[in-house]
Amino acid sequence: MQPAQLAAQSGTVRCGKCGELFNGVASLVAQSEQPLTLEPSPQLGLFDPSRRPAEAPRQAEQGPPPPFMAEPRRPRRALWAMLSVLALLALAAQVGYRYRAEVAAMMPAARAPLASLCRSLGCQVPLPRRPELMSIDSSELQADDRREGLISLNAVIHNRAAFSQAYPSLELTLTDEADRPVLRRVLTPNDYLDSRAQQLVSQGIGPGAITTVRVLLDTSRTPATGYRLYLFYPS
Repeated sequence: MQPAQLAAQSGTVRCGKCGELFNGVASLVAQSEQPLTLEPSPQLGLFDPSRRPAEAPRQAEQGPPPPFMAEPRRPRRALWAMLSVLALLALAAQVGYRYRAEVAAMMPAARAPLASLCRSLGCQVPLPRRPELMSIDSSELQADDRREGLISLNAVIHNRAAFSQAYPSLELTLTDEADRPVLRRVLTPNDYLDSRAQQLVSQGIGPGAITTVRVLLDTSRTPATGYRLYLFYPS
């Protein structure tokens, strides 16, 4: 009952249970100004931050995972180390075989072991062939005054490498007035070296050394006014 209602009845109130009259003004209770505190109640299902949800069952209790979810096995380090060493050895063997001539030229003490190894593999240890380190310093083509139809080729071959190299082959091309080839001839080391050809071929041209070439050629009276000369190593 509100205070306005009590004032209208002069404070007299009838009890709803026993029917007796009493002074309701004296029975008023002042409302408390303190806020109410709600206590968590399990029956109402209120959230309790001190309580944690039950942990999910562990994977081991649920059984092994399916194959596609299983973690990949880590390779063994020892196996990978052994495979890496084998790969490096195979690479070193390939490089040594490919550049065996250069290795033997740069390290003369290694020629004998390499030659022995090559004999078992059915190969040889040739002299290096680096045409970019071999050049023709000068060349000249002249007619032989004593015999008609003969020309004399004179050239100087220079080995600019720091190691001995094999004698190269020479290609001589005679040209006409329009610089068109009219005659071509390939000269091997046995063609332009002297009687010591076999010994010289086996030794090669030393590092920084030069060799002089002089060859007489029969042009069969071919009309030629110019020439081209270059060196190469046949494959």
